Amino acid sequence: MLSTRAARNIALMGRRAIGTLMLLATLSVVGVVVIQLLWLRQSSRYNRERVALNKEQAAHLEKQFNDRVVMALSDVTENILTINKDSTDLFDAVKQVRPNYFAVTINDTLHPYLLEALLRKEFSRRHIEDDFEYGVYDCFTDSLVYGNYVSQDTMARDTMPHSELPKLDKDGHYFAVYFPTRQSTLWDENEAVVWTWIFPVVVTLIVFSFFSYSVWVIMRQKRLSEMKNDFIGNMTHELKTPISTIALSAEVIGDPAIVHEPDRLREYARIIRGENERLRTQVERVLQLATLDRDGIRMKREAVDMHQVARAAADSIRLPAQERGMRVELRLEARAATVSGDRVHLANAVFNLLDNAVKYGKPDSAIEVRTSQRGNELLLSVKDEGIGIRKEDQRRVFERFFRVHTGNVHDVKGFGLGLHYVQQIALAHGGGVSVRSELGKGSVFTLSLPLNHSA
Repeated sequence: MLSTRAARNIALMGRRAIGTLMLLATLSVVGVVVIQLLWLRQSSRYNRERVALNKEQAAHLEKQFNDRVVMALSDVTENILTINKDSTDLFDAVKQVRPNYFAVTINDTLHPYLLEALLRKEFSRRHIEDDFEYGVYDCFTDSLVYGNYVSQDTMARDTMPHSELPKLDKDGHYFAVYFPTRQSTLWDENEAVVWTWIFPVVVTLIVFSFFSYSVWVIMRQKRLSEMKNDFIGNMTHELKTPISTIALSAEVIGDPAIVHEPDRLREYARIIRGENERLRTQVERVLQLATLDRDGIRMKREAVDMHQVARAAADSIRLPAQERGMRVELRLEARAATVSGDRVHLANAVFNLLDNAVKYGKPDSAIEVRTSQRGNELLLSVKDEGIGIRKEDQRRVFERFFRVHTGNVHDVKGFGLGLHYVQQIALAHGGGVSVRSELGKGSVFTLSLPLNHSA
């Protein structure tokens, strides 16, 4: 079994290794973040230059396309005038209303199929191969007379959706042409810039999240390791003391001359029995926790009178309490005290609460066991007038191996398993356990269990 010094040396080595690991991991993450920032900075500069260049190219290509469309629509207008034998000169008839949307003023109505044929012909001649949508408007009815979507793929012509062409604020007859499939390349470039930032940022966040989770796991394991080392040290002292006492008493009893001193013989026999019971209690607590870890909590379900359990636990703890000048007071006031559960586990839980009250209570003080009813729950509370628990420790007192630091008040023996066992038993019965404490004035542990009204 490890000595306390050996356990401390192991813990110190573990802390150094964890500290070194944390330092290296932190430097690695910082390095990744710095490299990502430098890369983003360089990539952003490159993308700005590329976008600026692409904007110029896109603007030039878009201007060429718009010019070709205007010339094609102007030719369509002249063809319409020629067909209608109209000598009117429609100056500046073609207007670009907004990107990819053009309106053309005409003198009279025209057949939409004729318009479509002319549009196809002029667009083909100008090498405009984009799908387009056209609409014919009538100023007398103030509405769209006819509209159609024209696809370069003749098989898909009738299946393409028609968008609603907006009416323009124009006098007279006019038709409009819209190129729905032609999108601005500026958005694509801006989107590329955005994704250039998003991807490394997401990767960095994932790395940082993994690092944070790893740190949390390491610190949790470190804390658990330290508590286990404390547990080993406490268990070493708890077991060595009664073993040494029993060995010394057995050696004395082995002296043949002691048969002539019956009072002394009985005293050493009493010491052996007491230390043996102390050993049995400590081993039983370790076995309780080992059973919870290995097999879970296996309970017999039966009707249990918690008032009887409280009285039996108080009787068991009364002698150790009297040795410290403490008294146990029962205030069993609940109208109903029957729960459904395992009598042995419930008795152990109540005994652990009382044993804690004796350990941490002040000499010449009282331990109060009180029961009450809250709705469909039985509340069993154990109140002591002891050293109390700090607020930062109250949320951890039910953790496995955790023990409240008592300073120089008095030496408290234990493994840090009792309250954890109480919590597990309470949860297994559908209840819970809570603590209310004030430093220097004592603590109140309350066990809540659902009542069994069918009993």
